[in-house]
Amino acid sequence: MPKCVVLLSGGLDSATVLAMAKEQGFDPCALTVTYGQRHAVELDAARATAASQGVTDHRFVQVELNKLGGSALTDNIEVPKDRDESTMAGEIPVTYVPARNTVMLSIALGFAEVVGANDIFVGVNAVDYSGYPDCRPEYIEAFQTMARLATKSGVEGAEITIHAPLVHLTKTDIVREGLRLGVDYSKTHSCYDPDASGQPCGRCDSCQIRNRAFAELRMTDPALKA
Repeated sequence: MPKCVVLLSGGLDSATVLAMAKEQGFDPCALTVTYGQRHAVELDAARATAASQGVTDHRFVQVELNKLGGSALTDNIEVPKDRDESTMAGEIPVTYVPARNTVMLSIALGFAEVVGANDIFVGVNAVDYSGYPDCRPEYIEAFQTMARLATKSGVEGAEITIHAPLVHLTKTDIVREGLRLGVDYSKTHSCYDPDASGQPCGRCDSCQIRNRAFAELRMTDPALKA
């Protein structure tokens, strides 16, 4: 089985992408980047997700983006709540972490070269809009061009491919696909502002998008505690 690198955040999207990579016949090496996020619950979710899907090589790399600040996910900035869809789509929100995906994909690129993988999977999505410029398909295409220029493997002809299989799917479609693949969504976490016990707030953009997806499938989010 060829190796691949899967960026695994602990969220719903990356858990789905991990299962998709496995279905395509890859032996996934999971990479979780701790970037100074305010809530560690998603890191626990990444560990649980990797274990539930039988990943044997799961590595954590620390990058202190919180030292830069500028995001409600890394700095003492209030997370927006109860926003409607038009508001979400109208601006880049304060939950955007400057350069996060570029940093994570760059680390994944190095990891891929080390383990001999020519494929990197990332769970970016541009349909259920959260306003992040580094989740757009043109960004992924540009990064792949850079990756093939910047790596030893690319220069030698073993080009690295960036897979973003969720980029054109709705959140409902993503959940539907994950359920088909047997993803255990009870082990995932998406909330931007969980309480001290890790319970999702239900009101941030991410919670609203996730909740709507499960509701459209006539399900209760399995990650919600009774």
